[in-house]
Amino acid sequence: MKKLLFSALAMALLSAAGPTAARAASQQSEAAPTAAPQYQAATTQSADKTPPSYDMKPQSLLDLDAMHKKYVDLATAIPQDKYTWRPADGARSISEVFLHVAGSNYFFLQFLGTPLPANMDMKNFDKSSTDKSQIIDALNKSFDSAHATIDKMSNADFNKPLPKLGPQANDGDVIYLIIVDLHEHLGQSIAYARANGIVPPWTVEAQAAAKKAADSKQ
Repeated sequence: MKKLLFSALAMALLSAAGPTAARAASQQSEAAPTAAPQYQAATTQSADKTPPSYDMKPQSLLDLDAMHKKYVDLATAIPQDKYTWRPADGARSISEVFLHVAGSNYFFLQFLGTPLPANMDMKNFDKSSTDKSQIIDALNKSFDSAHATIDKMSNADFNKPLPKLGPQANDGDVIYLIIVDLHEHLGQSIAYARANGIVPPWTVEAQAAAKKAADSKQ
């Protein structure tokens, strides 16, 4: 996969992208992404003909499924009455962040030929609900769609040219953008949860396991 300047370019692609955990309270755009800019791959990558050290498909699925579990676990742990909480005026609420994540998954998958769900209003999707159960359902469905799309790809498909994304872009770049965006908004969601006194479930589990191990040595 040709390397792109993803840290900056993923933000440019999603004009509504939220802040990272360290910038959770900063002001952000609320408009949904509608078009992709043209990307230019790093020129130094073309000279590297070394075969990849691992298969991108299983690695992508592993990371995607881990993100899926964490998002749903965190969304489940947050009480319904906190779903409209936002760190500041102009910033997304908890419900809007989760729906933005679900919507972004679908947005990126369009580049790989996966259609949007029927009657989905991409522009206003992040404000379409504040109901916890509906939002968790939306997260599950979007992650399931992403998993199914990647699962159908071969390793060779990751290197399939995708000119509409950029002159040197390929299908694997879309998967990379999905994963990068998921990690960014997971950090944001963790910061939102912590600001409301909610410890992520996987941290609770790790702390319980550590305590159990420590107690067993006494």
